[in-house]
Amino acid sequence: MSDSPAGQAAQKNAPHTITLLQHNALKGFLLAAAGLFLFACMDSTTKYLTTHYNVPFVVAMRYIVHFLLMVMILAPRHSAQLVYTQRTGLVVARAVVLTIASLCMGMALHRMPLAETTAINFLAPTLVALLAGSMLGEKIGGWGWAAIVTGFIGVLLIARPGGGLDAVGIMFALGAAAANATYQLLSRLLASTEKAIALLFYTALLGSIIFGIALPWFWENEAPSELEVILLLSMGVSGGLGHYLFTLAYRHAPASMLAPTTYLQLLWAGLLGWIIFDTIPDSMSLIGMAIVAASGLIIAFKSH
Repeated sequence: MSDSPAGQAAQKNAPHTITLLQHNALKGFLLAAAGLFLFACMDSTTKYLTTHYNVPFVVAMRYIVHFLLMVMILAPRHSAQLVYTQRTGLVVARAVVLTIASLCMGMALHRMPLAETTAINFLAPTLVALLAGSMLGEKIGGWGWAAIVTGFIGVLLIARPGGGLDAVGIMFALGAAAANATYQLLSRLLASTEKAIALLFYTALLGSIIFGIALPWFWENEAPSELEVILLLSMGVSGGLGHYLFTLAYRHAPASMLAPTTYLQLLWAGLLGWIIFDTIPDSMSLIGMAIVAASGLIIAFKSH
């Protein structure tokens, strides 16, 4: 979808027409990489805050702040673009799927180290590459199929029995991976007809409604400190901006290419986990992470 005046006029004249994406691999990669760094920052903040507050409260604050920032900053000038969609049902479904992923990820981060949780969640790009061929008509190729199997093996090494990870936390991380895969596929599917700003707004709106309804049952009596207030606010900023950049990335590169670039988040998660929480994955987990990352790179460079 074009953001030029001509492209906007075409949308008005043919609102249900799916326009062709103009692929720009480098731009898509850079947008995705920037978004992934913000995601790692948000996950680190979430993990820190869940040691003091329950997970639904923390996730609710993230979505509510995200929504309020969009209303205050963007609504005065872009109100029509925020709410206009061509395939509203899929847009709403995408937003609901993301709220499920956010809750599962928060529960997993509460129980497990940052790097390992992030690595298990990276089954999502593998699932995207697996499904993109049949659902979106994107080629994967022989090397891609081999890489998908390798990626699953890497995740098994990380989540292996006897590895010391919390079993319930692993289940939540796997749930987050499945939800994230669905979210990424829907992002790719909607990128050709919906504006990124509208997709971002509906994720904030639906997340605020869903977690806002549940908030009274999880409200914390203790007032947050100044640092905690700043961190709660920062989650809305990093999460909202990260999803905006990542949504834009899907307009410039195919899902089967962008999926493996998300493995960059493993690097950020490992570094932030070491710096903030002083946790370093064991040797077997590191091997698993390396295998997962390598499988993603193979998909990126050999599937087209």
